[in-house]
Amino acid sequence: MSEIKCPKCGEVFKVDQSGYAALLDQVRNAEFQKEIKEREHQFLNQQKNEMELLKANAQMDKERALTELEKEVERLKQRLNTARQAQELAVAQAVSAQKDALNEKEKQIVQLQGKVSEVEKDLQLQTQSLKENFAFQLKTKDETIAYYKDLKTKLSTKMLGETLEQHCEIEFDKLRPTAFPNATFGKDNDASSGTKGDYIFREKSDQGVEFISIMFEMKNQSDTGTQKNEDFFKKLDKDRHEKGCEYAVLVSVLEPENELYNTGIVDVSYKYPKMYAIRPQFFIPLLSLLRNAAKHTIEYRNQIAAYKTQNIDISNFEEKINDFKEKFSKNYIKAGEAFESAIKDIDTAIAKLQKTKSDLISCENNLRWANDKAQDLTIKRLTYKNPTMKAMFEQLKQQDSE
Repeated sequence: MSEIKCPKCGEVFKVDQSGYAALLDQVRNAEFQKEIKEREHQFLNQQKNEMELLKANAQMDKERALTELEKEVERLKQRLNTARQAQELAVAQAVSAQKDALNEKEKQIVQLQGKVSEVEKDLQLQTQSLKENFAFQLKTKDETIAYYKDLKTKLSTKMLGETLEQHCEIEFDKLRPTAFPNATFGKDNDASSGTKGDYIFREKSDQGVEFISIMFEMKNQSDTGTQKNEDFFKKLDKDRHEKGCEYAVLVSVLEPENELYNTGIVDVSYKYPKMYAIRPQFFIPLLSLLRNAAKHTIEYRNQIAAYKTQNIDISNFEEKINDFKEKFSKNYIKAGEAFESAIKDIDTAIAKLQKTKSDLISCENNLRWANDKAQDLTIKRLTYKNPTMKAMFEQLKQQDSE
């Protein structure tokens, strides 16, 4: 039995084990329910506090976020203002640069317009000059054509040729004393090669070295002639080579309507080297042009001539040396042959002397042997097996002793 005291009235009760267990369960259930209610109340209070704390934190976070947002908005506003200012500045600079560029372009346009005006003026002047020059050349050509047409009607073919040659001779003689003091200009009279040109021009330097030579051919337009300038190029080139001339020039009035030959000096070196075709009025200009160009080569030609002279001297020296070497070689060969013959003769003589020496030595040996035999010869040997000789020697011996 167990005793239980009532906490309110103080009365003591006695209960058995099962009652005690039931009472204990009852007490436990009441305490458990009370504890549950207390804990539930604590939990609700804690949850309420947490909710209030969460609300407070949420409010603080909201206020903080709003503050940051306001700050961010302010920063964005400032950046926007800065960007607007930079954009406005860039636009202003771009406008300024564009204005400067436009001003520079306007200046350049003004300058180019000035240059264009100058070029136009120059072109006008050049055009006017070309027109005047062309008109002058045209007038000169017309006068030349008229002159030669007039000559055709007045002169025969032979006289035409002689007149053109005389024209060139007269033009050359006018300048010979002053411009060509060391030059010759005359007819080519050498027909040894089977053909000849009309005139040959040659000029030498003060040292006597020729620095230019020109073969000239003169051709006039006959009344019935239909030949062209190019028909004479091959023969002229052949004459130039055969007569050793550097240049070839055809002075011609053939093909009077051909503008190629009427324009001035025609270079035909694309067909034949160093060949020109000209009208008579260009005879002196071309001659002066070629001659003045060749004058620059005088120094080199003098050096080449001196070098050739040196080469000739060297060649002569070499020829003499070679001739001496050849003769010396022949003499050396002959002397060698004679020496070899003498050596052979000496060898032959030596061989003969050697044979004579051998014979003499052999003879000497024979004599020595004979002498040895003679020295070894005695009466006893002579009388051996010869009683007659033995008796004679004994008799002589006896006589000597008596």
